[in-house]
Amino acid sequence: MIGSLTKIIFFIIIIATVSIAAGAIIDAGGVITMQFASYEVSLTPIQGIIGIILCLSILLAAKWIFGIIVAIFKFFNGDETAITRYFNKNKEERGYKALADSMVSMAAGEGKDAINNANRAERLLKRPQLTNLVSAQAAEKFGDNKRALKYYKRLLKNDQTRFVGLQGLLKQKLLEGDTETALLLAEKAFSIRPKHEQTLNILFDLQTEKLDWKGAQKTIKANVRAGKLPKDVGLRREAILLLADAKEMLEAGEIDKGKAAAIAANKSSPDLIPAAILAAEMYMLENNKRSASRVLKKTWGLNPHPDLATAFAEINLKETSSERRKRFNPLIKLKSEHSETKLLIAELAIGNEDFPAARRAIKNLTSTNPTVRSLALMAAIEKGEGADEKTVRAWLNKALTASRGPQWVCEKCSNIHSSWQPRCGNCETFDSLSWKEPLTDDTKLTNEMLDFTAGILTGSESSPPPVTNIDDAEVVDD
Repeated sequence: MIGSLTKIIFFIIIIATVSIAAGAIIDAGGVITMQFASYEVSLTPIQGIIGIILCLSILLAAKWIFGIIVAIFKFFNGDETAITRYFNKNKEERGYKALADSMVSMAAGEGKDAINNANRAERLLKRPQLTNLVSAQAAEKFGDNKRALKYYKRLLKNDQTRFVGLQGLLKQKLLEGDTETALLLAEKAFSIRPKHEQTLNILFDLQTEKLDWKGAQKTIKANVRAGKLPKDVGLRREAILLLADAKEMLEAGEIDKGKAAAIAANKSSPDLIPAAILAAEMYMLENNKRSASRVLKKTWGLNPHPDLATAFAEINLKETSSERRKRFNPLIKLKSEHSETKLLIAELAIGNEDFPAARRAIKNLTSTNPTVRSLALMAAIEKGEGADEKTVRAWLNKALTASRGPQWVCEKCSNIHSSWQPRCGNCETFDSLSWKEPLTDDTKLTNEMLDFTAGILTGSESSPPPVTNIDDAEVVDD
């Protein structure tokens, strides 16, 4: 406290002296005259400035000598490190000044000065936990990645800075595209700080990129425990990982493990359409039609989708069109006003040759929200009711330029996918695909729909695309 007060007073005296002297030089014109008692001294302005500099130098020297005297006095009074501390203190002050200058230069975009000052601070301070970090960041900011790597590696040697060093190396490896090493570094960083959000996100992205589904499941659970991810989002993502893992196990012939993972995925996220379909397939391996139907109905009630209707139809492929139509009634009642339900009703009715019912089901859709599918179905209805070729062609021509309706669209980059997958094939974002109508549509018919429309004209195709696999459906041809 006393030392700080002394420095403040000393600083005020210096400022006052310089101010008085400068004022005297300005007012004196050609000569400065100073009187001390009976003595009078006359100086030119140049001599006055030199005198001020000498006075300041003497004051600084006096301060330095006074500090040494105090340190020597303490030394002789038993403080053996007093003199060493005095010289180290000056060195430390210069080191911190160099460190501050480095950060200022970094902020100002002066890369060379930032690195030089950081190196100077390193020599003076001998505190690598501070100087290595600043040196690494300065080198990294101005594109000297080789130097940045050197300093980040040094940070690994200190317990206090090991995590920061790992983060820096991880960033460098990601920039280089070395994802193998980056994954190892992310795992190490996670083991040190399992609640660090950025590390969790990077680790998860790398694990899903490498198809490490089990590792990614652990990371998701850690993310939820750390409060960085909502529980419902965590459950959905865990379901997606279980689903991906189940598919790999089934492909490898591990049927029991794959079945368990598929069913677990469906339970974690009942609205996840691919999980429900795979779970239903697993139940059907045991001919458990009841459980398969239950799973598909539950998901349909949450999120109607044509693939669910296809899977529901495949539960019994030997039934007649009338039997199938009756079996679908409980599913239809769950979301009776949904557009997907109306399309399903029309397809079932066409399969049973009930064309008036099919027309009633999709009549509003063809005017309010016409899609390739609804317009092609209307063409099939017209054909089945005996309309002329001109009428049928008119509907098909509309279908050629209509929207394809809902598709698997990435919420982040809007890329359209032909089928669902855990990561977007374009931007690689995890769990970003939604079943919705894209903002822009290429209006191209699928090969399946092209075959169907051609069949309507030639009479060789008797049913709409197999959304529900109605094998025995027929369109009456005059």
